[in-house]
Amino acid sequence: MLQRRRRRCEGTAMGAIVLDLRPGLGIGPFSLGMPICEAFAQIDQQPNIYDVVHVKHFDEEPLKLDIVISFPDHGFHLRFDPGSQRLRLIEIFDVKRLQMRYATSIIGGPSSLATFVAVYALFGPTFPGIYDKDRGVYTLFYPGLSFAFPIPSQYTDLGEAELPLEFPDGTTPVTCRVSVYDSSTDRKVGVGSSMDKASAPPLPTGSLYMEEVQVKLGEELYFTVGGQHIPFGASPQDVWTELGRPCGIHQKQVDQMVIHSASDPRPKTTLCGDYFYNYFARGVDILFDGQTHKIKKFVLHTNYPGHADFNSYIKCNFVIFGSDLGGSFQEPSDCKHKITPSTKWEQVKEILGDCGRAAIQTQGSACNPFGSTLVYGYQNIAFEVMKNGYIATVTLFQSQ
Repeated sequence: MLQRRRRRCEGTAMGAIVLDLRPGLGIGPFSLGMPICEAFAQIDQQPNIYDVVHVKHFDEEPLKLDIVISFPDHGFHLRFDPGSQRLRLIEIFDVKRLQMRYATSIIGGPSSLATFVAVYALFGPTFPGIYDKDRGVYTLFYPGLSFAFPIPSQYTDLGEAELPLEFPDGTTPVTCRVSVYDSSTDRKVGVGSSMDKASAPPLPTGSLYMEEVQVKLGEELYFTVGGQHIPFGASPQDVWTELGRPCGIHQKQVDQMVIHSASDPRPKTTLCGDYFYNYFARGVDILFDGQTHKIKKFVLHTNYPGHADFNSYIKCNFVIFGSDLGGSFQEPSDCKHKITPSTKWEQVKEILGDCGRAAIQTQGSACNPFGSTLVYGYQNIAFEVMKNGYIATVTLFQSQ
């Protein structure tokens, strides 16, 4: 099913907004290739404009369909690749609701219809488009940009080369959809290719986004792009030196059920001495012992929609090799026995074996509308598993 989140704020902007159209690059503050967390940050910065937001995803199989952020009041949505969680395609599905500014000209919105004539006049000549006779839609392509025009039924027999800027009755078609995508898509799969094949632009050389993090169980993490090794027992100074300043630091909370206290049998929440370094941009939390100030746990986040922590972390692209439950770094990439964020729980059990019953983890219905998760433990590792069978977090520790 598709999950939807709706939010409203006061001060709703009336009328069509104006966003800069950047063919092959993006629209307004949204740039192709941006991580989904950056898109949400842009939305949060302008709540009076983006006051109604729908977030849609395929709950049962979150890697099968795009994650979509939709703005129904403004007639456009953002499509994110479900694996990389990067923006691959922008679609304006109601051109009358959104004004697009290209150079110094405005197109779209209620007062400036995006007709075939207007598009051709603004963007200039291009190669002949593609006419889908079955759907009655003619699509005109420019580098990183396309316009789809519905063709009235009485003219659907016109051939592609015969399609004029104006119909015999003097009317001109009005675009029903505008798509913005990385222009390298045309070079890879050909001009006029399906938008399903549009992909996010390549990451810059040396980018740390979704850097592969190799796990050596009970020993350390290895960050493959920067080459950092972070072992259990490392100090905060060691971590700062290797990974830089953490995004956040907070003490670990411990819930104590004082069931034997006659004076106050209610649960109490206290702070223990242990504390976390949060690296949200790497999808990693590091827990230090409050007494020894040495690393005692790592928590790796997959950032799947439908989990309480969604959009708090960038997805951690971890790899756990299952050949010897410890693995060695830089094993062959085609190794079949490895666990990654896309590995489902049933596959984990095939690799590591059955571990018995799970513990139930919940943050309460008020904090987590998606319900509880299940935690399965093995030596040196524990998996938090969502209802759809995908891994939400991986906790690494050293078994005593």
